Amino acid sequence: MSTKNTGVTAFPSKDLPYSPDDHKGMTLRDDFASKAMQGLIAADVEFTMSPRVVAKLAYSQADAMLEARGE
Repeated sequence: MSTKNTGVTAFPSKDLPYSPDDHKGMTLRDDFASKAMQGLIAADVEFTMSPRVVAKLAYSQADAMLEARGE
């Protein structure tokens, strides 16, 4: 499993009550993957893909999206 971190975050915040430090948010890769995962699950109406397969495909799509934007 890849643990790519492009250094870009999605939804960063400094004002979270449960975090004494600046909360860096989820990575942009994670955000892209979560959106790709939603589409994959919605399209798989017969539930033929395992959660592991969906996750791998979602991160593969996220990596392609990051590559397309030059990251």
